[in-house]
Amino acid sequence: MGTVLIPLSLLVSLSLVTIIAKTYWGGAPYHFRKKVDADVEPLLLRAADFREFQGLYWTPRGNPRPKVAVVCMHPRVDFTRHYTFPRLLERGIGCLGANTRNPNNDTDTVHEEIILDVAAAVRFLKEFRGAEKVILIGNSGGGSLNALFQSQATKPAKERIAIAPGGLPTRLTQVDLISADGIVHISAHRGEGAVLMNVIDPSVIDELDPRATDPSLDMYDPRNGFRPPPEWSRYAPEFLECYRAAQVERVKRIDAIAQKKMNAVLEAIAAMEAPGFDERPESERREIERARHLEEVMVVYRTMANPYYVDNTLEPSARVYGSLLSHRPDLMNHRLLGFARTVTPRAWLSTWSGLQTNADLLKTMPDIKEPTLVVHAGADQEIYRESDALRIFEAAAAVDKTFIEFETARHYFEPDFDQKESPAVEALMDRLIPWIEERFL
Repeated sequence: MGTVLIPLSLLVSLSLVTIIAKTYWGGAPYHFRKKVDADVEPLLLRAADFREFQGLYWTPRGNPRPKVAVVCMHPRVDFTRHYTFPRLLERGIGCLGANTRNPNNDTDTVHEEIILDVAAAVRFLKEFRGAEKVILIGNSGGGSLNALFQSQATKPAKERIAIAPGGLPTRLTQVDLISADGIVHISAHRGEGAVLMNVIDPSVIDELDPRATDPSLDMYDPRNGFRPPPEWSRYAPEFLECYRAAQVERVKRIDAIAQKKMNAVLEAIAAMEAPGFDERPESERREIERARHLEEVMVVYRTMANPYYVDNTLEPSARVYGSLLSHRPDLMNHRLLGFARTVTPRAWLSTWSGLQTNADLLKTMPDIKEPTLVVHAGADQEIYRESDALRIFEAAAAVDKTFIEFETARHYFEPDFDQKESPAVEALMDRLIPWIEERFL
């Protein structure tokens, strides 16, 4: 029998699939999996800064203008077919699932900009489709996105964020924002910056060399308590204390790199706006203009290193070994797949820096008075009951607020591998729909 030659690209893909979480093999776990008796309208919406984005507006068959509608969005994930929609449509609720301006690519995601996309979705429903009540459903990163929007929309324009992290001005003080009427957080983390603070690998000692490692801070080193997967690891409190402190220090280091790059842009803007710029030599003007428009991209290596992934004595729960994206986080930590792997300086500071971002539910929930529902999935591999869900709930300022948890549900309430029906979704909707009915229908 002759030698079989397998293309290198196929070998790479086969090796990668072995460490990607299997719930992703059959498609996105957040898409609904059953037929719906509904009409669907493809949308091209425009935000206040003229950026366009796409969505799907699902309405119950025969009811094109429901009085209550939901908006479901995420900073980068496609929620146009979110798993909550079928049951909501059966109850007569309109469902707008929309991408932001950055679908499937958050390299340049600036939260102070993408909340304008949420604003456009809410405005569309209220001003053009007759919705009297609009509820924001924030699943995962959609929670911090929606809450930042709502906190800004409910403030007078002059009190909104005028300068984004990094130093560039926003449009938030100049635009008219229509707030939503209710907030639902499902498996919502505090924000992408808070997530990254917990998962960034502090053993990286050189941002330009992904191999440069401080072994004393490597959670995947057996000398620090790591055990061969899928055996659970055990870390000493002293190691964890040093580890968490070093994570903060690495984020500070990257913050400084990003801010230095942003400062060069800000200095160029100031030079272009200064009197006499047009009289400067052409070569100087050219260099300043290039500096003003330079958009650098940073690479952030090794962002899948949360001790919770492999030590189930840390906030014990029904979660299984590994991260949301991989059952081998020790290996995926070195792959491209992960959080904030490529990012512009302004996006790092706005979205991924746990020290700089405004998209943090502990910052925004105290501004929100509308009815709020917080749903926790007990088997979530990224969001934890004590450090995430309960703190978010406690931060909510709404008098009408509710906390629900499902002890064995996963992050996206997805079914078991290879199963089409999801009992967890049905259980969620059995609680979510009455919550909406009591307040908005």
